[in-house]
Amino acid sequence: MTLFDLVNNDIKSAMMAKEKEKLEALRGIKAAFLVAKTEKGASDELPDDTAMKILQKMAKQRRETADIYIQQQRPELAEVELFQAQVIEAYLPKPLSEDEIKAILKDIIVQVGASGPSDMGKVMGVASKQLAGKADGKIISALVKVLLG
Repeated sequence: MTLFDLVNNDIKSAMMAKEKEKLEALRGIKAAFLVAKTEKGASDELPDDTAMKILQKMAKQRRETADIYIQQQRPELAEVELFQAQVIEAYLPKPLSEDEIKAILKDIIVQVGASGPSDMGKVMGVASKQLAGKADGKIISALVKVLLG
């Protein structure tokens, strides 16, 4: 079952359970998926890796928006955004821990033969591809700086 189908089934379940807030978040996900399916050059099928990227982007947007609302003392709006982020993140794989990321980065550093901060670009290129969807880019970047510095 693809992510698109899974979201459709969850929409039906949320409708039957009358979960209004969850339904709103799920409909947002479906809308983003439909936009991706109808973009120029896209096929009728939405591959799961593309769907994951869309979900990651959506979750990040919700969290950033919630942070802005919190800064503006609008906790009721931040709460809605954080709830939607939780619904979206339920479809994403669990992110790796910092220790797991460090271990992978150490292997990558050995692979590319990086020796100092000047090799950060080489390491980040490989790390970004290998850790896509499993870790946040900011965390990866910070850890690479520490390991190479």
